[in-house]
Amino acid sequence: MADSVNKVVLAYSGGLDTSVILKWLEETYDCEVVTFTADIGQGEEVEPARAKAEALGVKEVYIEDLREEFARDYVFPMFRANAIYEGEYLLGSSIARPLIAKRLVEIADETGADAVSHGATGKGNDQVRFELGAYALKPGIQVIAPWREWDLNSREKLLAYCEKHGIPVEQKRGKKSPYSMDANSLHISYEGGPLEDPWFEAEEDMWRWTVSPEEAPDDPTYVVLTYEKGDIVAIDGQPMTPGRVLDKLNELGAANGIGRLDIVENRYVGMKSRGCYETPGGTIMLKAHRGIESITMDREAAHLKDELMPKYAKLVYNGYWFSPEREMLQTAIDQSQERVNGEVRIKLYKGSVSVVGRRSESDSLFDERIATFEEDAGIYDQNDAEGFIKLNALRLRIAANRGR
Repeated sequence: MADSVNKVVLAYSGGLDTSVILKWLEETYDCEVVTFTADIGQGEEVEPARAKAEALGVKEVYIEDLREEFARDYVFPMFRANAIYEGEYLLGSSIARPLIAKRLVEIADETGADAVSHGATGKGNDQVRFELGAYALKPGIQVIAPWREWDLNSREKLLAYCEKHGIPVEQKRGKKSPYSMDANSLHISYEGGPLEDPWFEAEEDMWRWTVSPEEAPDDPTYVVLTYEKGDIVAIDGQPMTPGRVLDKLNELGAANGIGRLDIVENRYVGMKSRGCYETPGGTIMLKAHRGIESITMDREAAHLKDELMPKYAKLVYNGYWFSPEREMLQTAIDQSQERVNGEVRIKLYKGSVSVVGRRSESDSLFDERIATFEEDAGIYDQNDAEGFIKLNALRLRIAANRGR
């Protein structure tokens, strides 16, 4: 249990778990609770959390729209790196946590709170991400993680606690989803329930955002993305903010069945976990970004960046967004994007994303005069290749003569 606290800032969704946490914090620590609810594009109204918090006696309630900041300062920098964890996961949950941690700490400073709290369980990655972020930004902050302290480890116990303390519980109509879901403007995730059997195929009605590839339109959708310094700044010639770019690509991707993923990943806390994800806009962004880099980045710089990417992705996944090593890598990555300018034309069709065109008037390294299979007017002397090959073969020939 944490030291004595007078005021705590709680990351509050307004749902069952965090409503119980709110009351539990007051009861257990005899402290004042400040609630913070962030809109990062989860697709649900966040304003009702205000009424819920006030009904539970909270005097300081923060409701904030962070969608643009999330896209601009977190999602876009990550996609400059082409970050992807274990070859598949586009880090949708991971990248949202540092922003929430940052605001928790800032609100703690604004309100004079000496602790922050979150609703992440003791089995997952999010507890690590929230707390590493908080400690990196405010070393002396106290962090309270109720799921690691209390014994309310079942829905029945949570409901009993609600009844005892007069916490209203919404009874949702219709069939309750068996999955644990998390959403923001980059993705939605599904875990638990039937997915705990890795052999089980996710049912079609689980997916919330995307149409199935089989039901996607029979005609492809073509889109032109404009890049400046590695970031998308316009779609089909229309300038857009980062948040609007992400929303538009989500819309286009979802309509074409793009971005579904079913994986078993290695959590930082040590266990394997099966999860399903929908990341329509992010899937398009990754493919298109590599397309514009392919004609604007130097070969060795691009290859070095690819070598650094798994380390960068691992840092984001494990919660080290505010670490010096991530910031160092980000500086190198951002520098590599200075000449990543131009346009990419993509084709969206029944779950697939294809780059079908790329161009850059000012920064292309693609020279048709050199690359052509036709007459090159002596720009490239093919005889030069003989010496190049022999020099590179020298060590191989020496080893072969020795009998390897």
